[in-house]
Amino acid sequence: MQGTTEPDLRRTAGRGELVQLVYRLGHGAASGVLTLTARATRPEVFVLRRGAAVCAQGEPAKRTLVARLARAAAEASIAVTFESGVAACPPGALQQVSLAGWVRSHIEAQLDGSLAETLVREFAGICLLLRTELAPQPLDEADRRMLAALAQPRRLDQIWPLARTPRFRLLAFLHFLRAVGALATEGVAETERSPGHRAKPEAADQRSEGSAESDVRGDRMKYGFLAAERDAPARVLDPRRVAAMRLLGVDDDGDAGAVKRAYRRLARALHPDLQPHADAQQRRTLERRFAEVTAAYEALV
Repeated sequence: MQGTTEPDLRRTAGRGELVQLVYRLGHGAASGVLTLTARATRPEVFVLRRGAAVCAQGEPAKRTLVARLARAAAEASIAVTFESGVAACPPGALQQVSLAGWVRSHIEAQLDGSLAETLVREFAGICLLLRTELAPQPLDEADRRMLAALAQPRRLDQIWPLARTPRFRLLAFLHFLRAVGALATEGVAETERSPGHRAKPEAADQRSEGSAESDVRGDRMKYGFLAAERDAPARVLDPRRVAAMRLLGVDDDGDAGAVKRAYRRLARALHPDLQPHADAQQRRTLERRFAEVTAAYEALV
């Protein structure tokens, strides 16, 4: 990505606003000096080169830089100053930390089971749309599928089958996009109807997304989204088992093998000992989420 000239900035950011500003600097490949000053603390100064903060070589220096950003993001109010232009790197600065990448990992690490359920309720019945001017660079094929699913206004239950990714990861990605202002909402989906409504036969011809989006209402029980709006369930399910399955990102009718695979995948991603770059706050978040998925797995086996 070529560096861009971001305008100078001088403002006070509230909690949640700083990550938006930092993401935009990273996304815009800004170069210059970013200064963050919280009340009664000394200023934190970051030298930026093409959307990345530079620091000394080695993991300790990288962890220190990440911890400084995390402390600043936790402040209720912080003064932000950005002076654009190519700045001289501090002595020994041989390593770069992507600002956009840090914001994503910082935001996604906040998601736990409770917040995931809150997001499902908040997104119920509304269409979500990616703001392409703020779209992140995809990290893998799953990212590409999620971004493609968000290219048009769609409900959460429509995005899920197109994204073909674990429910928890999809919600973490949506949480990140909303936090940085890259997710637009378009109100109540026009395709929503009253519980007793059934689509007319000719309406089926208007669906161009193939089998993934067909009979969405019938798939809601399977995908676990918009539970408050779905039709009457076909069978009585243990709510504790359903909650555990959903926390692991497994369909309600998933078998023991699917549960085990989902747990192993999440355990590798959340075990604190497998995340050596996490700071103290991130480790606490990982420990809490790891305990939640372990408890869910133990409840199912």
